[in-house]
Amino acid sequence: MHNFIPIARSTRETWSGPWMRRGVSVVLAAGCLLLGACHKTPTAGGKEDAPGKQSAAAKEVAADKEKAEGVTLTPEQVEKLGVSTQAALVIDYSEETAGFGVVVSHDTIAQAAAELATAKATERLSRSTLSRTKKLDGTPGAMSADVEENAAQKAEVDAAALVLTQQRLSSTLGMKPPWKSNEKDAILQELAGGKIKLVRVTFPLGALSGGTPASLRAAHIGAKQGTGWKLDVVWDAPADASVPGRSFFALLKSSDAGEGERLQVWAPIGEPTSGVVIPVAAAVMSEAKYWCYVEKKPGTFERVEIDTTKPTPDGYFVTERVTAGDKVVTTAAGQLLAKESASGAEPD
Repeated sequence: MHNFIPIARSTRETWSGPWMRRGVSVVLAAGCLLLGACHKTPTAGGKEDAPGKQSAAAKEVAADKEKAEGVTLTPEQVEKLGVSTQAALVIDYSEETAGFGVVVSHDTIAQAAAELATAKATERLSRSTLSRTKKLDGTPGAMSADVEENAAQKAEVDAAALVLTQQRLSSTLGMKPPWKSNEKDAILQELAGGKIKLVRVTFPLGALSGGTPASLRAAHIGAKQGTGWKLDVVWDAPADASVPGRSFFALLKSSDAGEGERLQVWAPIGEPTSGVVIPVAAAVMSEAKYWCYVEKKPGTFERVEIDTTKPTPDGYFVTERVTAGDKVVTTAAGQLLAKESASGAEPD
């Protein structure tokens, strides 16, 4: 016969008592509080911000801050700083490919021009002598047949010498020079006298895919980007045996390039793009970037980032942020940057 232990009954009754129910309620309440503390409050949009991502509101604030970059001055401050502006001008810009050129010594051209003049004069004299000899045929002053034959032979020889001189000149100065075959042509005489310089340019193989460039840009080797001279008269030149590539001749006027000097030369490639030019004096550097100031309204100067990778002889070509007619600050831009930074220090 089995015996039941009395404590078992007592324990079962104890767990089913009223105070036990109160204890369970307290535990449940504490758990709810812990769960509420662990729950993250959602954003205004009803969703939590993803880690590492900037909220839309923060982006708007940053954008507004970026737009607000600039400085506002009173008319007295503008006058004191000496701020002046210039309207942004529209230009067409083309990508360029680089080559090398050399300024041809003018004595080479003078020698070729002198040879051409001599050959033409000799040919004219021979032709005139032969013409007079033939006119005397049948008259008392007629020349003998031998004399007439010698005159005819000399005329032919001198004519052949003239052709050879012209061909030699074309091998020196190209097949299609920008002057006539007259030895008194003004351009040829200015080249022979050194008043105009002749530049022989060679571009690497494959650098130019089209025909003869309409113009070139040349500068001293190592010169500042965007500087140099424009060469508007360009024609084909014989190939350079020492440098593989395509060669051209060009006329260089009003420059300080010396004869025999090597130059850096650029030719435009591709279709031109329309934009505006920012003067070099307008560019300032801050935070490893280039900027300029644009006067959006009187006394308010907005700092605008510019791209300086496309230099021109007049400044930097840009297609964004600055439009035609915008008033670009060309003097005291550095002072505006220092005033905006509130440091009083000079710009980089």
